[in-house]
Amino acid sequence: MDTKLQNKVALITGAKSGIGFELTKRLLSEGIQVIALIRSDLQSNDSLVRESLKNNHLRVYKADLSDFKSLKAALNEIKSSEERIDVIFNNAGIMPEKINYSKQGREMQFEVHAVVPYIIFMELRELLLKGVMKTIVNTSSNALLMVKQFELETLEKPAKFKKLMGGYATSKLALSLWTQAVSQTASAEGIEIRSICPGPNKTPMSGSSGMPLYMIPIRNLFFSPPSKGAARLYEAAFGVNRGKTGVFINKGKITPVKFMQESRSVLEKVDFIYKLEFLNS
Repeated sequence: MDTKLQNKVALITGAKSGIGFELTKRLLSEGIQVIALIRSDLQSNDSLVRESLKNNHLRVYKADLSDFKSLKAALNEIKSSEERIDVIFNNAGIMPEKINYSKQGREMQFEVHAVVPYIIFMELRELLLKGVMKTIVNTSSNALLMVKQFELETLEKPAKFKKLMGGYATSKLALSLWTQAVSQTASAEGIEIRSICPGPNKTPMSGSSGMPLYMIPIRNLFFSPPSKGAARLYEAAFGVNRGKTGVFINKGKITPVKFMQESRSVLEKVDFIYKLEFLNS
């Protein structure tokens, strides 16, 4: 256990299952307090999780991240209840089997993967500035490296749907692009922000009907347990890449991202949505 991390505070979205749940257990075992921003109650037979819920080292706030009114209520509760945050893990992800839209009318993957992490960053920035580490880790995907065409104007309402390499990959690319674009401004405030691919993991999401059929045998044979993905997120926050900001990390290495010329436009888009819609929701 790293005693320097004890009593630090981390917020995790998607903490109920998969990588997020494994990361929650890892952080709690290191003495880090965890704020879980999830859709429903966190129920587990894990003794550490149960004990942490009892002693308030694990605190749960509930929200439907894709619904701005629900998200806003939860974030307001966090801001009124918490004193500081050291690390934010924007980890929640979805992989639908068909196209669907958020309550705000945007394609769901773009909303959850690209827009919502920016909203969380903006809304919890003051708590982050009160923390010691002032770090944001955005869960991206190396699927973004396979994107052949990136058209920002189609992300909200795409003309067609493709599993994994469609909206999932482009929304993760959008996340990594605005992460890079905002890094200079964030750095001026002492905030580090990075995006990372946790690698292929056997999670409920990767085993869902949103995964292409041809990938299921590959997933069952070769994907890692979610604890490995959690370890990559942990290292992205606390490991050798501390001090580096705006970067995309894949397999532990800083990796170039295509379409960087679009990064500013993506940032302007999510900022526009935040200011025009979320703040008025």
